[in-house]
Amino acid sequence: MPRSREPIDESLEETISSEPSREPERHGPNFTADLVCPINSDDIKNRWLNSYVPLPGQTVKDYSPNVMNFVYRMLKSYTSMAIRGRTPPFIHPAQLSAPLSTCFTLVRICKDPLPGSESVATDILQREMTNLYDQRGTYDGVELLGAFQAYLIYSMVLFFHLSPVSMFLRQAIINLQDIACLASQQGLVCVAEQQGIRPRWEAWIVAEAKRRTLYTMYFLDNVLTTQDGLPTYLGHELKGLYAPSSKILWQADQNQWERAYNTHLAEWTEGTFQLDQLWPIPSDSSDREIQQRQIQTDRWLEGVDEFGTMLYAVTSCTHGC
Repeated sequence: MPRSREPIDESLEETISSEPSREPERHGPNFTADLVCPINSDDIKNRWLNSYVPLPGQTVKDYSPNVMNFVYRMLKSYTSMAIRGRTPPFIHPAQLSAPLSTCFTLVRICKDPLPGSESVATDILQREMTNLYDQRGTYDGVELLGAFQAYLIYSMVLFFHLSPVSMFLRQAIINLQDIACLASQQGLVCVAEQQGIRPRWEAWIVAEAKRRTLYTMYFLDNVLTTQDGLPTYLGHELKGLYAPSSKILWQADQNQWERAYNTHLAEWTEGTFQLDQLWPIPSDSSDREIQQRQIQTDRWLEGVDEFGTMLYAVTSCTHGC
C-alpha cells in the first residue's frame, strides 16, 4: 500500500516543485589570488578523528555544562536567524552566492511547519546537502565559501530543528569538515593582512567570513562531540588565524571600511589580534608577556561584535583568558 502523503504547507510545495539547479552557476568573483592559507588545512578535514584517535600533545577543552549550554543556545539562535531570513554573524551580506541563496530559500520550510511535515523537510535538506557535497570540487572562490556556509547551516538546521537519522548527521559533519578544508585551501587570510597593509575590501570579506564560518563549525563540532560523550580538543591547527574582526569593520560599507581599516592598522602596529591569544596562557610566559596579552585582549574587546563577544565568553569561561 502506498504511504499516504504527509501534510505540508504551500511554501513547502513550492520548494519541492522548484528543485534547485544541479549545475553550479559561475557568476561569483574569485579572490583566491589575494588569499593564502597559513595553516595545514588537512588537519581541519581530519578534525572528526581527533575524538577517536587523539594526536600527541592535544589539549582537552574542559567545557562546563553551563558553557556548553551557552554554545548550544547561541548556535541554535544562528540557525533560527537563517530560517527567518536573517544573516547569521558569520555571513557577510556582500558575499552571497548561488549555494547560499538556495540555502536561505530551502530552510524557510522550517519556519512555522505544519504537524507531520518534518520528515519531508528533512528529506529536502538532506538531498540538497548531498548535492552540495557531490559538487564540492566544481565550486571556486566565493561560491565555495557559500557552499561551505550553506552546508553548515543545513547541518545546524537538521540538528537543532529536525530529527535526521543519526548516521546521516555524523557523515554530514565529516563531509562538512571536508568542504571546510577545500575552502581553507583557497585562503583564510589576505596576503595584505599578513604584510600589515590594507587589503581589498572584497577579498577581506571573503577571508573574514571564511574564518568566522570555520570557528562556527568548530563550535558545532564541540556540541556534537560532547553530546556523544567524547572529549573535545583545542583546535591547535587554527593557531595563527585572526580573531573575529571589529563590529565597525564587519558592518561597514566599502568607503567606511577603508577608513576604518586604516585606523585598525594604526592601532595594531604589532599585528592583528590572533585567535590563539584567547587560549590558555603558556606556563612559561613572563609577567610582562601576560600583561601585554591582557592589554591586547582588552583592546580587541573594545570593538567586537556579537560574534566576537560570544567567542570571548566561551574562551574566557573555559581558559580564563
